[in-house]
Amino acid sequence: MALTTAAQARTSFDLKSASLPVVAVLLKTTDAAQFAADLAERVADAPGFFDNDPVLIDLAPVREAEAPIDFVAIVAELRRHSTLPVAVRGGSPAQMEAARTAGLAAAPDAPPVRAEAPAPVQEVVREVIREVEVEVVREVPVQVPMPGPGTVVVDKPLRSGQQVYARGADLVVMAVVSFGAEVIADGNIHVYAPLRGRAIAGARGNTEARIFSTCLEPQLVSIAGIYRTTETELPADVRGKPAQVRLEGEKLLIEPLA
Repeated sequence: MALTTAAQARTSFDLKSASLPVVAVLLKTTDAAQFAADLAERVADAPGFFDNDPVLIDLAPVREAEAPIDFVAIVAELRRHSTLPVAVRGGSPAQMEAARTAGLAAAPDAPPVRAEAPAPVQEVVREVIREVEVEVVREVPVQVPMPGPGTVVVDKPLRSGQQVYARGADLVVMAVVSFGAEVIADGNIHVYAPLRGRAIAGARGNTEARIFSTCLEPQLVSIAGIYRTTETELPADVRGKPAQVRLEGEKLLIEPLA
């Protein structure tokens, strides 16, 4: 009987590797008070942007700093703005030890990116609001390092919390993208239904990418890192109507479809 019980205990769970979306905060100051002020200002521009997202604190910009970092205060500020700090990377040995003491795990340093190198497994969607001391980077993990098809087609509704990423491809969605869902593509995004969640086209910097929808009601639209949230109300001629989003210089243009 004891042997049977032990065998059952050994098979009551499985251990598998997993990859989850994470928000990386590039820390550019060791001043916790300055960080808190800048973070509050950033979040004020896009309230509700974070939804208990896991956070990785990247210390590379302050690795050589002599001043100590108050990780307890920084973690408290991040949690106050609906994020869950879990790990750090890129710091000096002393900084990493201080972070571990504050309850943060040590994550591997980000690999260097070279222009001639193939695309890394983890692609990065950069969402920059304006130049302050904190830069927010949303990392979208991709587990299959092989070229995607020319077009990815999704014919089922996307509910809140669901995410689709068309790596190296356009994305076509034939059903509603609900509030809280996210569609990402390195190319164009076509939604032949209401678009109410987040749409991020040109995720790897393609400034020619566009977003099309037969019913534009987005939580957020972004092309090549330039984005707009629903905090800025859409004009009446495109809100809830067929429209396209394109980039002109560093400005997003939202236009009705004829």
